[in-house]
Amino acid sequence: MIQQVEITLKPKSRGFHLVTSEIMSQMPELPKTGIINIFCKHTSCGLSINENADPDVRVDMETIFNHLVPEMTNERGGILRGQNRPEYVHTLEGSDDMPAHAKSTLSGVSLTIPITNGRLNMGTWQGIYFCEYRNYGGARRLVATIIGE
Repeated sequence: MIQQVEITLKPKSRGFHLVTSEIMSQMPELPKTGIINIFCKHTSCGLSINENADPDVRVDMETIFNHLVPEMTNERGGILRGQNRPEYVHTLEGSDDMPAHAKSTLSGVSLTIPITNGRLNMGTWQGIYFCEYRNYGGARRLVATIIGE
């Protein structure tokens, strides 16, 4: 059996968001055994599996990604909204856009998760993160492909 469903995530603020429940609420019944691939149809956000218990991890992930792929900052390190870094060529869509594309490449835009006994077979402390790298990304669309029996 192969099923495919399109999921729409509600608009999220910039940052890392635990969305396992939001995704699963839009899923059909999962097969007893199989795999699910979840694919994000955008180039300025991403998906990840990480810590689902302590929300501080999501805050720290945002800090780490901002350090790895910086936007224009002032002398104290604060982000200067609306100003592009001089080394970025792609600047037409806003100062957060090119960094968002780079962050999307780092995190990736798809996940493959095993299904066991009709449930996602993740570790106790794992959850699905939606990573919004734009300041105003809007609703985001995902495609879930379920393969199983």
